[in-house]
Amino acid sequence: MGEQDSVAVIGAGVVGCAIAWSLTREGWPVMLADPAEPGSGGASFGNAGHLGAELVEPLPSPALLFGFWRQLFVFGGALDLPWRRLPQFAPWAWRFAAAAFRQRANTRQFAPLVRPAAAAWERTLREVGSRALLRRNGHHQVWLTPAGARKAAAEARRMERLGVPTAPAPPELLHAVARAAGTGTIAGLEFPDTGHVLDPRGVCEALARAAVARGASVRRLRVLELAPCGDRIELRTDAGTLTVSAAIVCAGVWSAPLLAHFGLRAPLEAVRGYHVELPGHAPLADAPVVYMDDDIVVTPLASRLRATSYMEFSVPEAAPDPRKPARLAATLRRLGYRCDSGNSGWVGPRPVLPDYLPGIGRVPGGARVFYAIGHHHLGLTLAPVTAELIVALVAGREPEHDVRGFDLRRFG
Repeated sequence: MGEQDSVAVIGAGVVGCAIAWSLTREGWPVMLADPAEPGSGGASFGNAGHLGAELVEPLPSPALLFGFWRQLFVFGGALDLPWRRLPQFAPWAWRFAAAAFRQRANTRQFAPLVRPAAAAWERTLREVGSRALLRRNGHHQVWLTPAGARKAAAEARRMERLGVPTAPAPPELLHAVARAAGTGTIAGLEFPDTGHVLDPRGVCEALARAAVARGASVRRLRVLELAPCGDRIELRTDAGTLTVSAAIVCAGVWSAPLLAHFGLRAPLEAVRGYHVELPGHAPLADAPVVYMDDDIVVTPLASRLRATSYMEFSVPEAAPDPRKPARLAATLRRLGYRCDSGNSGWVGPRPVLPDYLPGIGRVPGGARVFYAIGHHHLGLTLAPVTAELIVALVAGREPEHDVRGFDLRRFG
């Protein structure tokens, strides 16, 4: 069986690796293509490691639309908008604004994908022999200001409305966080049904290894263009031209040009995140801690902590903004962590569509080209669920969840 019989999975981030594994598990011949090693490029390398099963509500909302300015980086927040790119950014922002008034309907579509995330990861990692990479012991949200108790109560009510279980954060956790930060004012919630992974890149590598063990190939190449070729798909790459039986585009922020040939518009923005790592640092809990007032997630990974923040709307290739890791490190020191200028840092682009719903589907016109893109902050969270949906589409089965609302034709 040659390459022309393979299903090409374009993009070896966590979504692509999960799709490659799920296809090979069902006996499909697979070629996983990416210019970088699995899990070493894009957002999959640097994400927080948190499985956000509580994030069932897409981000665009009327409250955020009219109050976003409070979260701007210039005012100490995590949001940095591209004022110099405003003419190019305006159509995306307009679609975001329209989606804000559809949040309830979008939540009904989105929540069924998010809720089973931790269980789906447990099943997947057990299948590939890497269950030890997963911790299913929830996460904590904490507030360190006088208004924290009120905010925690409001968040608990919102989560109850959305069907997400919470409980008061354990007193020992609150004591440890407050002591580290040098404050006596703290409130917090526990989310028991979430989880985290100990090594985001290691998860991608485990999935890719399992796929290779079932016959998949991994090719270090950049796919430049896709085109129909009879009943097959031609891949024009930086290493020559290949022909495959089907292709699945999951190349993150670089996906849009690959789908344009098929008449699909994918209005992706690169919303960059930053992280700082604290090697050898003891965690305050064996679970992620979200500092709600500072928009920082601190996750205990294997032999290190990773602190993640920021939503920087930028082009993927832009130089890192040195102010952001510096501010992140300063905030971590204020919260009681040992963090100096020598700690390793990272910046990477998250692929975001304006309604904060993913793009999952098949291109129009009958070509066997599928896509799984635009998972924004939840690529890691949604990878196994998305993989099952894509495998069903490739196999011609009815997916477990209705994916019509994720079709990119919603953007024209």
